[in-house]
Amino acid sequence: MRALRLAPTNPMNRALLSALVFEVIVFGLGIPGMLLLDRVPVGLAVATTTVAMVLALAAAATLRRPVGYPLGWLAQLAGLSLGFLTPMMFAASGIFALVWAGCFVLGKRIEKQARPDAR
Repeated sequence: MRALRLAPTNPMNRALLSALVFEVIVFGLGIPGMLLLDRVPVGLAVATTTVAMVLALAAAATLRRPVGYPLGWLAQLAGLSLGFLTPMMFAASGIFALVWAGCFVLGKRIEKQARPDAR
C-alpha cells in the first residue's frame, strides 16, 4: 500500500493538493456544461458532480493520511467518468488526471533520489 502514496514531507504533496482543490472547482463548473450543452437532467448532473467533488475534497483533506491517496486516485476516475455525461469533462478531467499522475511520478522520483542507497 505504501507504493500508492508519497511521504508526508514530499514537496509534491502541495502540487497534488492544489490539483485536487482545482478539480473541485472544475467539477462544479461541469454542471452548467452538462445542463446547457448536453441536456443532462438536473438531478443526474448535480448528483454525479457532487460525488466527484466530495471525493476530491475528501482526498485533499486526508492527503497526509494513508486514505488520502486512494481517494485521490478515485477522484481522478470519478472526474473522467463525468465525460460519459458530457464529453468536455473527458478533456478537463483528463488534464487533471495527467497532472495528478505526473506530480505523483515526480514525487516518487524525489523520494528515490533522497534515499542514500538509491542509484
